[in-house]
Amino acid sequence: MCSPRETNVAIGRTLVLRAGARLSSIEPRIDLPNGVHLRPLEEADAEPLFRLVQANRAYLAEWLPWAAGESGVETHLEFIRASEQQLADDNGFQSAILGGDEIVGVIGFHRVDWVNRATSIGYWIGAANQGRGIVTEAVRALTSYAFDVWKLNRVEIRAATGNGRSAAIPLRLGFVEEGVARQSERHGDSFKDLAVYSMLAADWPG
Repeated sequence: MCSPRETNVAIGRTLVLRAGARLSSIEPRIDLPNGVHLRPLEEADAEPLFRLVQANRAYLAEWLPWAAGESGVETHLEFIRASEQQLADDNGFQSAILGGDEIVGVIGFHRVDWVNRATSIGYWIGAANQGRGIVTEAVRALTSYAFDVWKLNRVEIRAATGNGRSAAIPLRLGFVEEGVARQSERHGDSFKDLAVYSMLAADWPG
């Protein structure tokens, strides 16, 4: 898992990019294989999102520092509302991952560096839906979005060393492992090393 909450995230239907960038819109729905789809988070998602995190808290908290400190539905509502400002700042977006009508995870862009045409992706999914290729397809969709719609040059994913399931996703999609950013993510009183994976537009098969 890679944390989508590394920074505030943007959620919405319309994205107005800053000067020099391409005017675009966020897809209201992105269909993935096997009945799974992505859509922007909504305020009504706060309660089901809280329940999903609550059911997976111990599992998520091993790799995601924010999961250990969640306090309730209001935390998720604030997270969703704060995304509106990030959207206004032209800084990426975040989507619910849905299997049918049920939220099973979250994926999004941490931020967009328009000057250097680069971004990074974070994701997590409930334990019951691991191993089905859902996150791999979601990452594939957002990586294609970054290159094809925003015309970016680089997409990065970081995963804590030892988190083999998370690391397998960028490797499966052909991302290059560049190295390890030592002690770059704080988890309570300790720090985790993060492996860095990247894909360039010229190398992306789509």
